[in-house]
Amino acid sequence: MDDTDLAASFCFYGGIQMKNWVVLRKGGNFTELGSRFGIHPRTAALIRNRDVIGEEAVDRYLNGTIADLYDGMLMKDMDKAVDILREKIMEKQSIRIIGDYDIDGVNATYILLEGLKGLGAEVDYDIPDRIKDGYGLNIDLIDRALDDNIDTIVTCDNGIAAKAEIAYGKSMGMTIVVTDHHEVPYEEKEDKTRIYQLPPADAVVDIKQEDCPYPYKGLCGAATAYKLIEALYNAMGRDPEDVDYLMENTAIATVGDVMELTDENRIFVRQGLEMLKRTKNLGLAALMECTGVPVDRLSAYHIGFVIGPCINAGGRLDTAKRALELLCAKTKKEADLLAGDLKALNDSRKNLTEEAVKEAVIQVETTGLKKDKVLVVYLPKCHESIAGIVAGRLRERYYKPVFVLTKAEEGAKGSGRSIEAYPMYDELSRCKDLLTRFGGHKLAAGLSLPEENILFLRKQLNENTTMTEADLTEKVVIDMQLPLCEITEDFVEELTLLEPFGKGNTKPVFAQRKLTLRRGRIIGKHQNVLKLEVEDTDHTVMDAIFFGDLETFFSCLSQKYGPQAKEHLLRGRGDGLLMDLTYYPGINEYMGRRTLQITILDYR
Repeated sequence: MDDTDLAASFCFYGGIQMKNWVVLRKGGNFTELGSRFGIHPRTAALIRNRDVIGEEAVDRYLNGTIADLYDGMLMKDMDKAVDILREKIMEKQSIRIIGDYDIDGVNATYILLEGLKGLGAEVDYDIPDRIKDGYGLNIDLIDRALDDNIDTIVTCDNGIAAKAEIAYGKSMGMTIVVTDHHEVPYEEKEDKTRIYQLPPADAVVDIKQEDCPYPYKGLCGAATAYKLIEALYNAMGRDPEDVDYLMENTAIATVGDVMELTDENRIFVRQGLEMLKRTKNLGLAALMECTGVPVDRLSAYHIGFVIGPCINAGGRLDTAKRALELLCAKTKKEADLLAGDLKALNDSRKNLTEEAVKEAVIQVETTGLKKDKVLVVYLPKCHESIAGIVAGRLRERYYKPVFVLTKAEEGAKGSGRSIEAYPMYDELSRCKDLLTRFGGHKLAAGLSLPEENILFLRKQLNENTTMTEADLTEKVVIDMQLPLCEITEDFVEELTLLEPFGKGNTKPVFAQRKLTLRRGRIIGKHQNVLKLEVEDTDHTVMDAIFFGDLETFFSCLSQKYGPQAKEHLLRGRGDGLLMDLTYYPGINEYMGRRTLQITILDYR
């Protein structure tokens, strides 16, 4: 067995589906590594668990700065894009940026707009309407540009799949530069070889191109746009540090588009978060104030679950141009107004989402869908802008790839969210004869198709899949077993060195067996949080808090310890109630008092 083998595996039947608890055990001299970097050996082991190997990589992980970012000129066609835009700027030709309506597209548009304006370009923007225009570049957007006498189009976060549309724009005499980060469309031959279909643009900057030598393939659309602006400033004799402030937008897009927080993205987000804490952008400051984000303790969590959804809400329920207007706001009054509008839109989006999720769950539970390995759920009345969110919620609930489709002006359209074992874009490619349009990544995709093809799509996706039951069993990956007595304030503080947390750099998960649940109480405005006092086998006592489904928690407890278990726990008589817990340690500060506390992530 090698150092990535699992030290232990436990099945957990709690809630809706079975989970598999697995404990990582990856080898290394953690005492030596800890000594080299002034960290606890346990922290060194956590870094190794994130596949950061070797002193150079650990140093970059802990201490990486803007100076460690790669040169954008390494991207294929970056030199062409820079030469084209430099010439257009000098000739005062009109440039239009065409972005996308999500958090990545909006921030990418803003980065290009700010960067090009800073170089004196004649530049404006257009963002497609989610309902009327759909995703990406289309003929109407090009015609609008032609009507406005636009000479050059620069796409961001889209364009790689717009082969026909770009060919049309070129035939009308336009110059077109594509910047994107999505997969390159391809035709698969019988022998499984792929013929990639690049659009006929004047320059195509997309790290997913097979022959692009850029060393890191995980950038979002906004990061790609940032690289272009940085390279352009260099080429035009301007200091690239003049646009460092745009890294905060790159960070927001990277987290919001759920990119892996590894390598270069880790630097972008860590630096961007620090910039956001003292941002000069009136719109972002107003949004953080409006939503109550603790600016001094700002983290990737706040981008992913507070700031990001508000920025996305514009494109979902109104227009993404409203979110871009927020970023471009010139007065505090304007910024406050737009921030309030976006927060209200997001609150409305939350209500729509809850209703759609309930309807989707009923459909899955009361039909033959539940037996499928790939869920294709048709919700004709669901607002198409929340299809992806609903798909994500269903994926969490059932741990299966999910496509949620809604009724559109022509046929049906929707979004998919996947699990690690299911490369969603590739699987859709195998069904492309049924689809009008599709695009995306391994873990997320968008598609449209004739309504009559929905059942055929469901059938074909499920017939094609090679996923096993093991693939469809969610893994709870545990970093290490950690007794409560070994949790200290110093250790909790040292864990912040591993931030920012997110996809690809997950928050550490610790576990301990046979903790006694001594007493508990239900707290919170909505009485939906459980506060516990737990005791370890060595009699160490600590507070614990659980934010999950209380009904399922107490049901699990009752199945094991009888119907009185809940009452005993809440009355402080839970001495015989034992549970294995996974958790993350923290410090609870209340009324000037600091106490150690664990947040329960899972239980059995």
